[in-house]
Amino acid sequence: MSCSRGSGGAGGSGGPARAAPASLQLGLLLLAQIFAAKVLAHQGCGSGHLTSSGDCCSLCPPGYGVSVPCGSTDTKCEPCKENVTFSSIASSTEPCQPCSVCPGRIPMGGACSPVNDTVCAFSCPRGHYLPAGNGSRGDGQCLPCQLCPKGYGATKPCGPNSNTMCRQCPDGYYSEKESFSEPCLRCQLECSQSEVMIQACTPLSDIICMDKKLQILTRTEGEPRKEFPKRTALLDTEGSVSINSSSSEFVPPLAEDNSKNIIPVYCSILAAVVVGLLAYVAFKCWTTCKQKQELAKARAGELATSPEGEKLHSDSGVFLDTHSLQEHHPLNKAHKLEPRLYANLPPHKQEEVEQLLETPGHSKDWRCLAKRLGYEEETIHTFGRGEAPAHTLLSDWSGRAGATLEALCTALAAIERADVVENLNSPAEISSVV
Repeated sequence: MSCSRGSGGAGGSGGPARAAPASLQLGLLLLAQIFAAKVLAHQGCGSGHLTSSGDCCSLCPPGYGVSVPCGSTDTKCEPCKENVTFSSIASSTEPCQPCSVCPGRIPMGGACSPVNDTVCAFSCPRGHYLPAGNGSRGDGQCLPCQLCPKGYGATKPCGPNSNTMCRQCPDGYYSEKESFSEPCLRCQLECSQSEVMIQACTPLSDIICMDKKLQILTRTEGEPRKEFPKRTALLDTEGSVSINSSSSEFVPPLAEDNSKNIIPVYCSILAAVVVGLLAYVAFKCWTTCKQKQELAKARAGELATSPEGEKLHSDSGVFLDTHSLQEHHPLNKAHKLEPRLYANLPPHKQEEVEQLLETPGHSKDWRCLAKRLGYEEETIHTFGRGEAPAHTLLSDWSGRAGATLEALCTALAAIERADVVENLNSPAEISSVV
């Protein structure tokens, strides 16, 4: 021991150089202890406020209001005046409140005292109050009380004649629900020795503790992880975690990120939309191809011939009296046994008929003739999408049974197109018939 002291003295200036780090560490340790003491004092302070020197601010009891708020010195209180002001709560920040006045002609049921507000004879239902005034608002109508939101407490509850007064919960206090009467509740100071704090106290919730002996905390290195059934951890009225399960080793999952579970749902919806669009495009392509095939079939039947007949298509419902038509035409007398087919007309005559049926602005055009010949609206719409709808119509119709000039004249007469009938029966058409 003497050699150690002697060697230190022999170093000259080495002694003070080694003492400096020790004093610095001592100073930091003292500052940490002072800070910890202030934090513990703040948590154990009933008012939730400290003076500048770190002392807990005093609370003014009911019947007293704050005259000088807590700051560099402690809170200073003053008594509330009878029938003038009152204070029904203990506070370190709120002064005495003025007494309410019963509105209008409503009588007073109880006088204002230092600890209670004025009580009017007319009482409102719970959650409502009767506003006080000097007659301007004295209509006797109850108004709903203001609700203090979460994180705020009622410094003055909603009374018979006054609305709620709210204040944000200070450090060490919380409020988990909306209320017009509940004040901020004091947070639990700390967890027990067998628990660990997983969430600190906030103005919206108390601290949350969890048992240290749970499986997730005691699993040794290299031990395989066990799977346990899911269950919910519930908060009781005091804010502690209560676990309802037959297994003491289960660890309730912490806050789950639901945003990750939404991504697969969005992807499924997007895939369904894409499949629907592809199906719609395929259906439209199939419909277009079908319409093109119908147009091609109608144009291909332009030169085709069909067996003789005097009955139109079964859907048209039009029957011909060929004997009455043939008696009025000289050529029909010589060819009574050989009906005239529209397909046998010369191309120039067919072109004239088609041009007459496609005359712009005429109300009785090829569409009316198509309806008369028994065509459906969908087929007529398909013909109209082509460049020569009248040519397509007559070419398709000429390939059917009973497509004679007599049947065509009858249909044209029914739609009042005598000009087309006259063109068909003109001498040029007669000489051209084979």
